[in-house]
Amino acid sequence: MIQQLIDKITKLNAPIVVGLDPMLNYVPEHVKEAAYEEYGATLEGAAEAIWQFNKAIVDQVYDLIPAVKPQIAMYEQFGIPGMIAFKKTVDYCKEKGLIVIGDIKRGDIGSTSAAYAAGHLGRVQVGINTFQGFGEDFATVNPYLGSDGVKPFIDVCKTEDKGLFILVKTSNPSSGEFQDQLVDQTPLYELVGRRVAQWAEDCMDGTYSNIGAVVGATYPEMGRVLRKIMPKSYILVPGYGAQGGKAEDLIPYFNEDGLGAIVNSSRGIIAAYKQEKYAGFGAGHFGEASRQAVIDMKEDIMSALVRGNVVSAADR
Repeated sequence: MIQQLIDKITKLNAPIVVGLDPMLNYVPEHVKEAAYEEYGATLEGAAEAIWQFNKAIVDQVYDLIPAVKPQIAMYEQFGIPGMIAFKKTVDYCKEKGLIVIGDIKRGDIGSTSAAYAAGHLGRVQVGINTFQGFGEDFATVNPYLGSDGVKPFIDVCKTEDKGLFILVKTSNPSSGEFQDQLVDQTPLYELVGRRVAQWAEDCMDGTYSNIGAVVGATYPEMGRVLRKIMPKSYILVPGYGAQGGKAEDLIPYFNEDGLGAIVNSSRGIIAAYKQEKYAGFGAGHFGEASRQAVIDMKEDIMSALVRGNVVSAADR
C-alpha cells in the first residue's frame, strides 16, 4: 500500500494529505441551511451538511493531491448519522482515486485491537460472506499500550496490503509530558521510534514499509533524529500551517531521495475561505478557496525542499 501512495506523490509532485476534519462552524451557512431544510436541525441534518461540505472540497482538490485523512472524531460526535457521513466520505474519496488515511488513533489490546483493525482496514465474516467495515487504506494507531495494541493491525496490513501510521511524537504542546520522558537517558519517543523501525522491517513494500509513523511538524529537531531512527518508514507530519509548523521545518522529515514524508493540513485547506488570504472567494466558492490553498501549500513545501537541497528544481 505504501508504494501506491508513493506512486501518487511522485506523479503529482505533492507530498500532501488534506485532513477532512470538518467542524460545523467550518461549513458555510448555505450548505447547512440546505441540509437543515431537508433533515431539520438534527444529527441527520448536521451529518448531511458535513457530507456535502466534504464532497464539494474533494471535487475541487482530488486531482492535486494523493491522499485525504478524515478524522473520525469529527464524525462520531454526530452519532450514527455522522458515522454514515464518514463512510460516505471514505467511499467517495476512493472513487476519486484518493488514498484514504483513517485518522482513528486506536490503541487497545487483544481482541479489541483486532476488532478495530478488522473494522477499519480488514474484513469481518458474517455467515459465509465477508465484508469491509469502513475500508480505509491506512489507519493511525496509538502504540503506548505496547505491542499488544499494534500487532493485530500489522497482521491485517500483511493480509490486506494496508498500512499504518503509528504515533511517535505528536504535534500538540503537552505531548512532552509523557513522550519526552527519559528512560535510561533516552526519550520515550525515541524508544517508540526504534520499535516502529523494527515493525517496519517486517512489513516492507518496496523501498519503504507499510508501517509508518506520525511525527509533528512542530518539533523539527526531534523529527531529524526520528528520520534517522526510522529510515524505511514514511512519516505523516501534522502541525503544518494552522498549528504553527513552517515549510522549512519539514526538511528534516524527508530522506535524500526526496521521499519519506507526507504533510497534513486540515483546517488550513478545508476552511481556507475563512482566511483573509482567500476571502475573495467567498463562502459561495469555498471549494475553489480550498483548491487554491492546496496549490499554495504545494508551492510552499516544494520551494522549501528545493532550498534545503532535498529535491532539485528540475524535480518540481
